[in-house]
Amino acid sequence: METTINNEIGSVHISEEVIAMIAGAAANEAYGIVGMTTKSGKNGLGSILRKENMSKGVDVRFENEEIFIDLYVIIQFGTKISVVAKNTIDKVKYNVETQTGLKVAKVNLNIEGIKVQS
Repeated sequence: METTINNEIGSVHISEEVIAMIAGAAANEAYGIVGMTTKSGKNGLGSILRKENMSKGVDVRFENEEIFIDLYVIIQFGTKISVVAKNTIDKVKYNVETQTGLKVAKVNLNIEGIKVQS
């Protein structure tokens, strides 16, 4: 699925994959985030996605010209979850809105694991 921005000189089509890549890159740069992962299955174990697959850890939905983003992340052990979550959500929302010009209605952060950094 994609969304379209229309103006007086033409239109721009932006796919969910592009928004997922922007959101994944922004989340991966946030303090306390070790990496992106896919939504956990039965065993609850998630592996960190490589940089080129980061968008697989992001679900994007378009509803009434607004974007809803679900992120699946692994955070660093010893960080305050509430601070990491707020910073990550703010960073993702800002980057997606700035780079696409679209309104982000909600960003949900799903913590799928914790990793001890060595």
